[in-house]
Amino acid sequence: MNIGLIAHNSKKKLMQNFCIAYRAILSKHTLYATGTTGRLIEEVTNLNVHKYLAGHLGGEQQLGSQVEHNEIDLVIFLRDPSVLNIYEPDINNIFRLCDMHNIPLATNLATAELLIKSLDRGDMEWREIYKQ
Repeated sequence: MNIGLIAHNSKKKLMQNFCIAYRAILSKHTLYATGTTGRLIEEVTNLNVHKYLAGHLGGEQQLGSQVEHNEIDLVIFLRDPSVLNIYEPDINNIFRLCDMHNIPLATNLATAELLIKSLDRGDMEWREIYKQ
């Protein structure tokens, strides 16, 4: 499965810790991330991450394009809702596209853990059928 990973600056350490904790599961899948988040994940996990541009330089749009083409199966976007982000339209576009294409989306650690555990159990196999 193709997994998209994004984290606001204040959540990047949390994303690193999440990826360390679930490294064994993530290693079985193809990972995509915005530039800085991807680099930070690679540094602490040695996982291979396909990196887009940094989020504010168009990385969120690049991920959104893959979501739009139904090429991403799961998105984990650890966001900081207390920070007003000038790139909010790109973020909201990813949410909208995930909804349009029935792509599971986690925006906090609790939901991310539920999705990653269900992925490990095989509960996401329906995505393969849905993409055809």
